[in-house]
Amino acid sequence: MRVLIQRVKRASVEIDGRVNSQVSNGLLVFVGITNSDTLDDALWLAKKVSNLRIFDDDDGVMNLSVKEVKGEILIVSQFTLHAKTKKGNRPSYINAAKPDVAIFIYEKFIEFIESTTLTTPKTGEFGAQMEVSLLNDGPVTIFIDSDNKE
Repeated sequence: MRVLIQRVKRASVEIDGRVNSQVSNGLLVFVGITNSDTLDDALWLAKKVSNLRIFDDDDGVMNLSVKEVKGEILIVSQFTLHAKTKKGNRPSYINAAKPDVAIFIYEKFIEFIESTTLTTPKTGEFGAQMEVSLLNDGPVTIFIDSDNKE
């Protein structure tokens, strides 16, 4: 399971020309799931995202988590995080989980984020064609893969 986290001043998801979800001062989290991912991966990543100290303290040092700054979180499913690009120029998504597996783990990840941050995250719509807009703050962008629990 992979997440791409962006610290944002604002972010939104549009579907069919209407704003589905929007946040300010928080995180935009793209989530990619494989067939081998488990609920343990989702829980580990939710804890990592919730406690990642990437917000500035009073001294301007990245020392605070999204929980501590009472930031908002927007979670968007993105199977393309598992693109294989080693061979040729057309990415392969063979490692991305099929919807029946991915939806379950994605929804559990959202629940885990809510329980670890004590705030309700906003979301995109699983499987929908979405337009994501954001104003990255910093910029701060972090990639985490549960296969490399670093």
